[in-house]
Amino acid sequence: MIKHSTNAVLNNKPMGSVIVSDFVAPWWARNRHVQTIFPRFLQKRATLKYRREDFILPDGDRVNLVWVGEPHKAKALVVMFHGLEGSINSHYCHDTAAYLQRQGYAVVVMHFRGCGGEPNLLARAYHSGDTEDAWTLLSWLEKKYPKQTKLAMGFSLGANMLLKLLGERPDQRIIQGAIAVSAPLLLSECADSINRGFARRYQAYLLKSMLKNLALKMRYIDYRGLINITSKQLSAIKTFRDFDQNITAPLHGFKDADDYYQRCSAQPFLSKIKTPTLIIQAKDDPFMNAKVVPTAEQLSKKVQVEVSEQGGHCGFVQGTPWSPKIWLQPRSERFFQAILTSTNSVNPVNSFSKIETE
Repeated sequence: MIKHSTNAVLNNKPMGSVIVSDFVAPWWARNRHVQTIFPRFLQKRATLKYRREDFILPDGDRVNLVWVGEPHKAKALVVMFHGLEGSINSHYCHDTAAYLQRQGYAVVVMHFRGCGGEPNLLARAYHSGDTEDAWTLLSWLEKKYPKQTKLAMGFSLGANMLLKLLGERPDQRIIQGAIAVSAPLLLSECADSINRGFARRYQAYLLKSMLKNLALKMRYIDYRGLINITSKQLSAIKTFRDFDQNITAPLHGFKDADDYYQRCSAQPFLSKIKTPTLIIQAKDDPFMNAKVVPTAEQLSKKVQVEVSEQGGHCGFVQGTPWSPKIWLQPRSERFFQAILTSTNSVNPVNSFSKIETE
């Protein structure tokens, strides 16, 4: 049963529940595709200054970090993880980072292997359940900024990865609070949902980028013995399931696509999370279906799920077409501020049961 939220600031609802979000789509953006597409293609990007840094991984590969603000001067450092084929240029990363910086936070966006406009050096890439690279970064950040409070935020694929990481490492103490937005918590269901109706256009758009990047890497990396497909055969891949069956699974040690989906879906990890975590989902997300939204029984006491009727995929657009606003931005800052208030309190709230969760 989904509980209804009545207070937009502090409602003292316990964690470990599924509640109705206070997000309401405006009349002009009630369609799931408008919510998904408008912020990506039609909304003007916020002003944002950042710097890039290469980060070398233990296996010698590299990823690119993007820094927004100065961590030692900020009230907290937010570690941000993008979605499939995303980057700092993705509207949800770019504009949320800009908003959080204006509120006094520093942000570091981790580009997954091969993302951010720079190819990685090894054959392997990234996937929804690859938590090791993120954990390597978090451990490095803890050593570099030991006194700074660290928070985390993931979108789509990055949200699923973040939740899985928190469930795999329930006793971690680096991240004090986390937000997951539009997480594909059941990968098999999402692979099927995005292969239906208009959603197939999103699939085609993302697949085009994935296959293009793979084809470029195949020019200088020998994939023989790693995958059973040549660059000339890539055009035969038409769905995410095809890609995961032929590329993701063999390249990253899974038996097949189903094995990958089963082992990397974050939903089974939600009951193990001990970090205060807010999951934001929309019922009309074109990448998913109703089965993806977890029940309260599947959550630990530290996890709360906010569900809205509308919002699309990483959308949550309000305002007018001429002056749009993203509800997600102030919502995330309120949650993070509640984490900081509890963390810095002389008598912190027991088990974060009173943390802000609309």
